[in-house]
Amino acid sequence: MPALTRSVTVAAPPSLVAGVLRDTAAATEALGRIGATFSAPVRLLVAGDEVRVGLPGGVISCRTRITRAGVAGLWSELAAGPVAALRHATSVVPDGDGSRVVDELSWAGPLGPLGRLADPVLRRFAHRLLRARGAVLAERADRLSRATVVVGAAIVSDGRLLAACRAYPPELAGRWELPGGGVEPGESEADALRRECREELGTDVEVGDRVGTDLPIGDPAAGRVLRVHRARLHSGGPEPVAREHRELRWVGPAELAGLGWLDADRAVVAELRALLVGDPA
Repeated sequence: MPALTRSVTVAAPPSLVAGVLRDTAAATEALGRIGATFSAPVRLLVAGDEVRVGLPGGVISCRTRITRAGVAGLWSELAAGPVAALRHATSVVPDGDGSRVVDELSWAGPLGPLGRLADPVLRRFAHRLLRARGAVLAERADRLSRATVVVGAAIVSDGRLLAACRAYPPELAGRWELPGGGVEPGESEADALRRECREELGTDVEVGDRVGTDLPIGDPAAGRVLRVHRARLHSGGPEPVAREHRELRWVGPAELAGLGWLDADRAVVAELRALLVGDPA
């Protein structure tokens, strides 16, 4: 199959770059710069999501399915379209103080050997797309590196995760999220999580490692990013109570996918499941 490999360095940490890769607003901007279109049912992509890419002119389009999304990058393969096969692997690896983004794109044209006549056209489009996507990655990662940070607490106890059901605003009521909130000026992310858990849950937590990628949230032009941290209830402290939420619920790995998560929290469900499976005690 014809293949194309391209590498670009982005001056931002891998967790942030990998998060921008999952942001459909970034993909829409990149494709728009070359006259193509992009549509997806969600803001932040996870494995199993399908997206549609329309080539310039609006006549030809294809659907691709995300097969993997996380801190290591983003992978997809053809779901339906005019070519016989299409695979796109984007890896994100540390590179000094920044990240190296490596794209590996391969395809098989339609109609067997006759389809090779389309290879030069597809190769030119792929080059233009990857150049535009690299520019958008760099621009958005730079903006988000200075963005307001929102922190979420993945509180684990006895192999279960604490989920919180929103009570307001009306358009979000009934959806589920991780407890947390905005980091105030001069406050560390760990201190912000401890404060938010005391305010929202009436309990103290011990803050641990990061979970998953940075996640762009809210208005793309405003610049906010969600960072999730693992947490545990402080030994001997009070049990959490729903001070600001409709209800709290402890859920196991099998229950995670069934909750109606807010879009940003949905984006870390796979990492949360792995966290619970790896911590059954």
